[in-house]
Amino acid sequence: MTLRHIIGFIATALVLVLALTLGRSLWVHYMDEPWTRDGRVRAQIVNVAPDVSGAVVDLPIADNMFVKKGQVLMQIDPAHYRIAVEQAEAAVAASRAQWRMRQADAARRADMDSLVVSKESRENATSAAASAQALYQQALAALDAAKLNLARTTIVSPVDGYVTNLSVFRGDYANAGAPKLAIVDSHSFWVYGYFEETKLPRVKIGAKAQMRLMSGGVLQGHVESISRGIYDRDNPQSRELVADVNPTFNWVRLAQRVPVRIHIDQVPDGVVLAAGTTCTVIVSPAK
Repeated sequence: MTLRHIIGFIATALVLVLALTLGRSLWVHYMDEPWTRDGRVRAQIVNVAPDVSGAVVDLPIADNMFVKKGQVLMQIDPAHYRIAVEQAEAAVAASRAQWRMRQADAARRADMDSLVVSKESRENATSAAASAQALYQQALAALDAAKLNLARTTIVSPVDGYVTNLSVFRGDYANAGAPKLAIVDSHSFWVYGYFEETKLPRVKIGAKAQMRLMSGGVLQGHVESISRGIYDRDNPQSRELVADVNPTFNWVRLAQRVPVRIHIDQVPDGVVLAAGTTCTVIVSPAK
């Protein structure tokens, strides 16, 4: 065997060993290292619903607009509620006058001699005064409720965030309790990484994590929590509240994916976060 053949054999062997080593390292990284391409950016989305019903007369916002906490989002027609406040104020005045009259009447009867006014008459007058006082307190509560309804015709943002998918317009009718718009809380973004169950032993709470967005941005964070339950498709509940087990069995068993919540520690300047976008999550493995 010539020197050339020996060198060629050694070079081929080195390339083969290098390829096997590289292939094994890639296999171990893919199968064992805690990373996943199945990551999702999430955020708290606040559904804003009015407390009172009425026509929308003002809408000083636009779709995808950033709003501050307490900023006006929508104005419900306040005309009916102003009238309700006036009616409640009149009811308070009437009940107050009635209460004072009953009080004065009870005081007069209390000062009279028992030969002139019977004990029953005094007790009735005192009872009537107490009833009038209760009606006055009730009228005050109704006035407070009317004022509250009037104040609630102005809907403000409960959080700092972005208006999303705006589909309400001036002139629309808003029903109390029915959501009319949504705000994406700008301080609530996090990432859900869906890790295969075989990789969970190397994912620890508090471990550092890196999130690579498909847009090119890179976020830094840490593992905040690990989900403790996912839906079992093979074991739905029957009507009798017992397990309804499918008699078939798949011989090729795929690893289930478990949500891992990643807290975002740092967002680089210029990176735009949007709930629902995808990313790759890489967690520093536990030693």
